[in-house]
Amino acid sequence: MNSGAGGMAIQRKMRVVILGGLVATLAACGGNRGANPDGTKRETVMTREDRQSGRGQKSSLFQLFSSPDANTTVGVNKYLWNASLQVLDFLPVQSVDPFSGVIVTGYGTPPGGGRAYRATVYVQDPALDARSLKVALQTSGGGAVPAETARAVEDAILTRARQLRIQDGKL
Repeated sequence: MNSGAGGMAIQRKMRVVILGGLVATLAACGGNRGANPDGTKRETVMTREDRQSGRGQKSSLFQLFSSPDANTTVGVNKYLWNASLQVLDFLPVQSVDPFSGVIVTGYGTPPGGGRAYRATVYVQDPALDARSLKVALQTSGGGAVPAETARAVEDAILTRARQLRIQDGKL
């Protein structure tokens, strides 16, 4: 009977040690890095380079799971984004991420075409500029797409983006 009670006491001690270790680990994740020594909140100014490189991101474990900031802005050009979706509307959309600017489509055949394509579009800047748009095309057989075809798709997207901007009246 004593050996059973001793075993239970050891198990309790192990649980306390493990729980204490978890609490200490979580406490170390927080910290007072966002405050000055006098307790006032420290202001942080992030440059565009900081945002692109990932510097200055939230680092607390609890902040990773907090609700998103209502003031978060999307860093892609809305005209290029919408034009990409409109020009490639014959392709089934597999995934979109407006925060990183990536659109991934599945295979589809263009109207009047016989070969199936898939596309990955990367809108990398908020400027309405040809340098902000990258389009990668692939055929269903995994073959290379002629450079002229890829250029024609990019040109169609850029043309449609300009049309959308003119329609919006913000020119």
